[in-house]
Amino acid sequence: MAKISEAYETMAVYSLKNGEDGVKALNDKFKALIEANGTMESVDEWGKRKLAYEIDDQAEGYYVLYTFTSKPDFPAELDRVFKITDGVMRSLTTVR
Repeated sequence: MAKISEAYETMAVYSLKNGEDGVKALNDKFKALIEANGTMESVDEWGKRKLAYEIDDQAEGYYVLYTFTSKPDFPAELDRVFKITDGVMRSLTTVR
């Protein structure tokens, strides 16, 4: 029998090229997407941090950690949307 829901964490790094408004818009977009497909437990904004290495000639990014539960098929869709969204530098979803 398949699991009904599972706990996940997603770390996203947003570009600072579009300023604070761009970061807030991305954060709001992904919060809404997760809430529409699962249950959001917490959103932990780590803020602006120096990257270990430059990505697209940027030395800093805005880090956000989403903790949520959802059906097992949702993280693949979330990952797909992260990959096609401008302003998302990196993302990683793991099972908690």
